[in-house]
Amino acid sequence: MVVYFTIFLGYFIRVMDIKGKTAIVTGASDGLGKKVSLKLAKESVSLALVARSEEKLNEVKKEAEKLGSPKVVCYPCDLQDKEQIKKTVQQIEVDFNEVQILLNIAGIWQKLNLLEDIPEEEVDSVIDTDLVGMVHMTRLVLPILKRQKEAIILNDSSRSGVTAQPGQSVYTAAKWGVRGFTEVLKEDLKETNIKVAAIYQGGTNTELFNKAGEHFNQEKFIKPEDLADVIIFMLSRPSGVWLHDVRIEH
Repeated sequence: MVVYFTIFLGYFIRVMDIKGKTAIVTGASDGLGKKVSLKLAKESVSLALVARSEEKLNEVKKEAEKLGSPKVVCYPCDLQDKEQIKKTVQQIEVDFNEVQILLNIAGIWQKLNLLEDIPEEEVDSVIDTDLVGMVHMTRLVLPILKRQKEAIILNDSSRSGVTAQPGQSVYTAAKWGVRGFTEVLKEDLKETNIKVAAIYQGGTNTELFNKAGEHFNQEKFIKPEDLADVIIFMLSRPSGVWLHDVRIEH
C-alpha cells in the first residue's frame, strides 16, 4: 500500500489525544466504517455508530465494547432521509453531549454503466448517500464540534474524487462533490478549532462493489483494516502536522 500525504506544517497545531474522545462514524455497520470503529474502540474512544442496518450495528457494538470502547450507541439511519439524519444527530447530542470527531465514511457505489443507462433511482441513491447525506450530517454536527476545544471532520472520498473513472459518471460526480465540499469546509473553518481532511483511496476490499452488482477480483485492492490504520494515524497526527489530503493506493 502506497500513501501520499499533503501536509500543513504549523507550530500551533497540537497532537489530538483521541483516548476518551467521542466519534460519530457513518457507514459503521461494515467495510471501512466497521474497521475504523473497532480500531477507535481499542483507543478507548466512545462511539456513535450510524448505518442503515440495526442488526449489523449491534454486532459492531458488541465487538467495540469488548475492545475497550467506554460507550457505544447504535443509530439506525438512512442518509438518504434528511429527517432521519436530523433526528439521529439530535439523539446523539442527548446521549453524548460532546463530540470531537466526525467520520463521514458511509457510501454506496454505482454499477459501471453509461449515464443514459443508469436507472433514475440509482442516480438519486448514490448522490443522496455519498454527497447530500454527508453534507446534511456535517451541517447538523458542526454546532456540536464548534463547542469543543479541538475537533476533526474526516470525509471519505475516493480516487474517483481525483481522477475521471470511465463508466462511473454518477459516483464520480458525487465524489468530486465530496472533494469540493471538503475544500470549502477547510476554508470556512480554518480560523476555528476544527480541522478538516479527506482521504482519496483506490479500490478497497469491501462489499461495496458486490452490493452494486459488480464482482471484481479484489485480491489486489486495499485492505480496509490498512486504510483504517491510516485514518487512526491522521486522527492522532504528529505535533505540528495536519494531513489535509491523503491518497492511498495499493
